[in-house]
Amino acid sequence: MHHLAELAEKCGELPTTFFRFQVVELWVFGELLDVPKDLETIEVALVTDLPVDEVPWCTEPVGAEHWANSTRLSRNPFSARWRSKDAPVWNHRIERPALIWSAVDGINEEALVAVNDGTAELVRIPAPAPDELKKRVEDELAVSLKALRVANQDYTDRRWSPGKLTPYSDALWRTTTGYLDLLDVLN
Repeated sequence: MHHLAELAEKCGELPTTFFRFQVVELWVFGELLDVPKDLETIEVALVTDLPVDEVPWCTEPVGAEHWANSTRLSRNPFSARWRSKDAPVWNHRIERPALIWSAVDGINEEALVAVNDGTAELVRIPAPAPDELKKRVEDELAVSLKALRVANQDYTDRRWSPGKLTPYSDALWRTTTGYLDLLDVLN
């Protein structure tokens, strides 16, 4: 819990002009919201001020690594999913998350206490209806396919050029992973 509280504090401390984007919300989801127990990884969703097309499922926006290093996210036991403020934070993997911090209201002390006490059920958002969830996954799949085409072209354009290929291959891998995950859910 101390890692989650520390991350929430860091979210509120970062200067607004230092990064290409701003994180505007921090949500927690997954096993931490279940019965209290020791976990190896805390699953969080970081909502950015970027448009949906710049944050497809399973990808990281440009500058995410720098942000993660600045907040110690990369050095602590987190598994982060990046999201856009222009779409719901939840989907087929981010089930009934709990808001921990927002740029508007700061740290949600009630949620932190509930998660710590094992009463997170009280602060989680309601589950979407099955049709609503299906529509959400379809919308994300469309964004993901568009991103996959862009990432593939970026990789192809730089495949034989001088310089490191790793940023492009990693972006292609993440985008492909997200696309296939969404496709599997619909099939």
